[in-house]
Amino acid sequence: MRVFWARVPALAPHSLCGRGQLLPSVFPTWEMVGAPGSQVSGTPERIVGKKFISCCPKRKLRSESEKALQLIHNMDLRTMTQSLVTLAEDNMAFFSSQGPGETARRLSSVFAGVREQALGLEPALGRLLGVAHLFDLDAETPANGYRSLVHTARCCMAHLLHKSRYVASNRRSIFFRTSHNLAELEAYLAALTQLRALTYYAQRLLATNRPGGLFFEGDEGLTTDFLREYVTLHKGCFYGRCLGFQFTPAIRPFLQTLSIGLVSFGEHYKRNETGLSVAASSLFTGGRFAIDPELRGAEFERITQNLDVHFWKAFWNITEIEVLSSLANMASATVRVSRLLSLPPEAFEMPLTTDPKLTVTIPPPLAHMGPAPVLVRLISYDLREGQDSEELSSLVKSEGPRTLELWPRPQQAPRSRYLVVHIHGGGFVAQTSKSHEPYLKTWAQELGVPILSIDYSLAPEAPFPRALEECFYAYCWAIKNCALLGSTGERICLAGDSAGGNLCFTVSLRAAAYGVRVPDGIMAAYPATMLQPTASPSRLLSLMDPLLPLSVLSKCVSAYAGGETEEPSNSDQKALGMMGLVQRDTALLFRDLRLGASSWLNSFLELSGRKSPRDSVPIAESMRRSVSEAALDQPEDPQGTDSLKNLTLHDLSLKSSSETSGTSELSLSAETLGPSKSSDVNFLLRCEDTSEEAEAQDELSPEDRGRGIRATFPKGFRPRRSSQGPTQMPIYSSPIAKNPFMSPLLAPESMLQTLPPVHIVACALDPMLDDSVMFARRLRSLGKPVTLRVVEDLPHGFLSLAALCRETRQAAALCVERIRLVLTPPGTTAPAAAV
Repeated sequence: MRVFWARVPALAPHSLCGRGQLLPSVFPTWEMVGAPGSQVSGTPERIVGKKFISCCPKRKLRSESEKALQLIHNMDLRTMTQSLVTLAEDNMAFFSSQGPGETARRLSSVFAGVREQALGLEPALGRLLGVAHLFDLDAETPANGYRSLVHTARCCMAHLLHKSRYVASNRRSIFFRTSHNLAELEAYLAALTQLRALTYYAQRLLATNRPGGLFFEGDEGLTTDFLREYVTLHKGCFYGRCLGFQFTPAIRPFLQTLSIGLVSFGEHYKRNETGLSVAASSLFTGGRFAIDPELRGAEFERITQNLDVHFWKAFWNITEIEVLSSLANMASATVRVSRLLSLPPEAFEMPLTTDPKLTVTIPPPLAHMGPAPVLVRLISYDLREGQDSEELSSLVKSEGPRTLELWPRPQQAPRSRYLVVHIHGGGFVAQTSKSHEPYLKTWAQELGVPILSIDYSLAPEAPFPRALEECFYAYCWAIKNCALLGSTGERICLAGDSAGGNLCFTVSLRAAAYGVRVPDGIMAAYPATMLQPTASPSRLLSLMDPLLPLSVLSKCVSAYAGGETEEPSNSDQKALGMMGLVQRDTALLFRDLRLGASSWLNSFLELSGRKSPRDSVPIAESMRRSVSEAALDQPEDPQGTDSLKNLTLHDLSLKSSSETSGTSELSLSAETLGPSKSSDVNFLLRCEDTSEEAEAQDELSPEDRGRGIRATFPKGFRPRRSSQGPTQMPIYSSPIAKNPFMSPLLAPESMLQTLPPVHIVACALDPMLDDSVMFARRLRSLGKPVTLRVVEDLPHGFLSLAALCRETRQAAALCVERIRLVLTPPGTTAPAAAV
């Protein structure tokens, strides 16, 4: 029986399900009107089997983002481009006739830019659409990086089209907010310009790669030039007003809050503050980033480009703080068992699958750190036989008052026939099972099976292969001791997200290499299968992704490969000990609350009362003034770089100080951050040395040597360059990245043949999408059972956002459905959900 998957595309906002919504029980296919490869894509039909889905009555559109999505649904690419050009020309003519005023000139100029970029972008997108179907897994799974890039560009054009219509309808009104609309138009024009550059880069990939290949396979010198050119592109425009425009509207408020928290957190990163003190300080310093999107975008770009992996480790681990984790668990399902276990580092024997009479020794993890206990968390909705045994209780590790959620019941439930072994994500550098516990509890309730989540050691302190060794050891221990976990182990599913998905594949490959039992199936959500530095169409999206920026990917991969060294520990912190750190953080919390509130109040009184003697403008005007408005007053840099719009926070503070009689508080941020260490490897750069680069460069044609990768762009087009300068990442030679236990996509066919059935749930707008597509294609070519389900309009990491909105809940439900398919293949009885 054929299993159809849910990918309801671009539904109108008044329909039952928004674009990309997953129906919980029925999985419809959809087909496009028109021949494959046509530049004009028609409106998708929404069908379930042969029945059309009825729609609900029309409701009022909730936001401008929903209106933009409606435009994407109702218009094909050609019609959208023509409408946008017509409106741009009309608005341009109107504002050109309004006299010599500066505002009218800038509005006319921005609409001229919109017209130019739309006309240049449309044929390039059409060419990508014409061949995108060649890179799909199959006809029922239309997903790859080329499609995602086209969709993202259409989203940006739809936002500009909606805004242009609004301007055309309201430009004569006395209530027309000129500055606000101008800033919006400029931001999306900048984004459209950068998307046009990405489209040309994608065309270069298309011309260089082998047929059907998604990863860059050009000669070495050209590869290096291509990627060095790519990382110089301006990124800040995607993190300001345009933040998350490509995602579902329900997720954008969360992304905006996250970005404000990120840039605020970055200001206090180098102060040796931890936990609540950083959160408290950020409350009083994040206001200006909420008010000025351009300032937030510039600072976001600076942080992502310059701060090291230890910053991201600290930021992502905020969810590990007891207060925040407790709040998250309050909103999740309540389970009877949640126990942190410490597995002693002792070797044990496992039977071989080929001959159970023979055994193989499973050694404890040894790499980098020597023998050490492996932490795992057991989660079960019901208390089952074995879960309260003395043997298991002896392994329990204390973690405070929430160590054990064990409710007395009149009788125990019998052991489950199934077991889920979970490996969490976090870029190999951050988080534990505690961060992922909320959705794991939901899984335990819906599946009715015990779940064992592995807390592996994290890079850079424990690089490859330490995490793999610990996960494999815990997996084998779970098989041998499944009775203690409340399971008979009849069927076992490995499940993980992101980096955890990578480890699921490699643990299974290692189990096959040892000759022990492999899992009965794998469910991997948005996994990373290619850690070798190389480019692909979907990885171009890392230029704008707020959760997986380009430099963050490079830092995480570098740390896992051993390229990042452990940050020197603070001797004072070691001397304080755990209780001393708690006391210090408490003191810092009250200090920051007192100083922050005092500073905020004083600033408010100052800004309200003081006037500049020169022109009676408030002193803070230069600080509050939108960076985009300041930039528009300046001539554009002839090299195409941003002038004021992309200034760092330190630059802005210097400018503000020079224009006012007082000292701006912004000047503190750059000083407190201190110098940052650059990453050791670019996620997209291949491993070369200087001599090899020179030899490869000599092999280029004279035209390519003269123009370099800029030959990718048509004459007259110049993308915006980052005023931060190119990311300083020396090319790092790491053959480890080619290891199949690190990059399973590169594994030989003989290894991939040993994998069990694989179910992948990917995100269409995820920079890691091509990892999933190419891995599924390799397995399909070998005749291995594999399914790929792609959810629309959601970011990487949606499992951790499962409680945020309806879209993420439905995507998480799809993951549960895939796990259930592993535990209960067609023809068997599915496990009943716990009540």
